[in-house]
Amino acid sequence: MYTPKHNWVLFAIFSIFSISVFITSLLSPQVRSYTQAPLRDLILPPPSPIELNIVYSTEKEQWIADAVERFNKQNNLVNGHPVQINLSETGSREMYIAILDGNSKPVMISPASSLQINILDQLSRVKFGTSIIPTDRQGQCESVFSTPLVVAAWSDRAEALLGNRYTANIWKQIHDAEIDPQGWQTQGHPEWGYFKFGHTDPLKSNSGFMTLLLLTYSYYGKTSGLSESDILANPDYQAWILEMENAISSFGDSTGTYMKEIIAYGPSMYDMVSVYEATAIENLQNAAGRYGELKIYYPPATILSDHPFCILKADWVSKEQAQAAKLFLDFLLSPEIQTLALEKYGFRPADSSIALDSATSPLQLYSKNGVQIKIPPEVEIPDGNTLNTLLDFWARNVQQ
Repeated sequence: MYTPKHNWVLFAIFSIFSISVFITSLLSPQVRSYTQAPLRDLILPPPSPIELNIVYSTEKEQWIADAVERFNKQNNLVNGHPVQINLSETGSREMYIAILDGNSKPVMISPASSLQINILDQLSRVKFGTSIIPTDRQGQCESVFSTPLVVAAWSDRAEALLGNRYTANIWKQIHDAEIDPQGWQTQGHPEWGYFKFGHTDPLKSNSGFMTLLLLTYSYYGKTSGLSESDILANPDYQAWILEMENAISSFGDSTGTYMKEIIAYGPSMYDMVSVYEATAIENLQNAAGRYGELKIYYPPATILSDHPFCILKADWVSKEQAQAAKLFLDFLLSPEIQTLALEKYGFRPADSSIALDSATSPLQLYSKNGVQIKIPPEVEIPDGNTLNTLLDFWARNVQQ
């Protein structure tokens, strides 16, 4: 039987408990995020956000915006603080140059491929005395999806030049057609004029850099072991690559805008171009009905634009920012976002459990255009010094 005295004791206990919870919610961000006390919000501001500054390459602009929107809906917290993602897009080369110059201090970067990660790894050792790329990249520097380099060609041009023979050495066939003074007349089509091949500027765009690397590997007939001496000490290689590069009328600044121009102007601008598979897929429907169909061709050896997301190991990255970056990286590797990358944007997901041949996969839907689920073997990515030497050789010798 409760007496008035008992009621006062219970009321006192309840009051002490309520006051304790209230004070704890004021002082502790972790508890504060769960209590959601309206009076608390009138007295103290909400926990300050952890700013996660991410610099990324332009090819994945729409996908990353979509992913960030979904991430924000989950109310993700690090030590009770919300995560605020600040996105900034730039070219892959400009990205690491700005970091080395001190003009950019992101928490996380995502260039188009590991080519730029290897270069930044090497150059940051020289600049800072230590690499700002994590030594153990697993979990800290991960590819979220990939797309191989392909040759996109207008179907009538592809049939005239390549037929079913392109798998032998597509780069040699393109090279020989480019430097042929008879142009398309050699293939029975004088009305088409000179053969026009193109790719983006290797100094501005990753797909152009990848093309230059594949051309070099193709000349030597190998898929690994490329060295600085291969580039600098072989006059025959230099003559071959410069014949091809100097025959190109102009180089695009970015793969996406370059591809849109090709679709808009058709074969009057280019007969064939090297671009990302995902970029080509994105534009296949736009091309249909303009100048005939676009066909996709895979070189005998390929290279992947593997879109790594790397948490920088730099003195401007706090522990909490690194934790927030890891939380976001794990989210990007989740089945939901990996499926989104494939089905909506045509990227090959890093998650191998996601089927590439499903009814909704663009790799399956556009097989009639030459899109393949199985791709050729990859070439080895050289060390940073060799990559820098290749870029420097191109910059010094190609007419621009």
